Amino acid sequence: MDSLVKGWFSEITDLWPGQCFSLKVNKVIHEEKSEFQNIKLVETDTYGRVLILDDVIQCTERDEFGYQELISMIPICAHPNPERVLIVGGGDGGVAREVVKHPAVKEVYQVEIDGRVVDLSKKYLPFMACGFDSPKLNLTIGDGFEFMKNHKEQFDVIITDSSDPVGPAVSLFQESYFQLMKNALRPGGIVCSQGSSFWIDVKHVKETIDACGQHFKNVSYACAVVPSYPCGNIGFVIGCLDENIDLSNPVHKFTNEEVDKLNFRYYTTKVHQAAFVLPRYAEKALDLS
Repeated sequence: MDSLVKGWFSEITDLWPGQCFSLKVNKVIHEEKSEFQNIKLVETDTYGRVLILDDVIQCTERDEFGYQELISMIPICAHPNPERVLIVGGGDGGVAREVVKHPAVKEVYQVEIDGRVVDLSKKYLPFMACGFDSPKLNLTIGDGFEFMKNHKEQFDVIITDSSDPVGPAVSLFQESYFQLMKNALRPGGIVCSQGSSFWIDVKHVKETIDACGQHFKNVSYACAVVPSYPCGNIGFVIGCLDENIDLSNPVHKFTNEEVDKLNFRYYTTKVHQAAFVLPRYAEKALDLS
């Protein structure tokens, strides 16, 4: 089916069969096929500007901060000294925007394979792409796998902001990828990857957790509410080299005044802790009880 019919974009994919999320589109801002994927930016009636890759919503102006803040702050605030951070993916700039905010972070390296996503985000999504403007950030357009192979034991935190597990992105959910991240970490390092939703495919989430667990003895799963994602929920798989760190209890705790100063709209210490509280069926299915 055509994803844009009679002024509505509908996210129809085999990744979540039998359902779709639709947005009323006021206008198509830009559309092209890059070397890697189909890129579409639209202006919607209620969700503002939306980035769509291969007909799957990546972020919307209305609710993107829920995802960006949690995938960034959960691993950074759980680490006692997160000075050097690597972002794999995240070409819209949203994760970079959040990571550079943390006062303990001194250097941020980002590797995004599709430079066109970066260029178009800078032009059409400046509220996210402002992350690229930070003097802390070093951006590389290239392959994250190769980058990590050449940068062993260099990072305190690695964040993987990937698309869904289809096509080339499938490799970002496998055991070999978690091994690659482990090798790029300093002692005590933490990784955090987009981990899909247990409402969509709890078996896939369990497989990703297990893949992480082959290289990290301290593994957990957290989730955020993001209305424009399938079922309104997105998860994160977190692994830590230090068995003694409680990932659900942040080392860095912000006061309400600090939260407002840092312009967090979703993340707080309480939200961090609550993100690890799962429905009983998910606890049992993911073997996290």
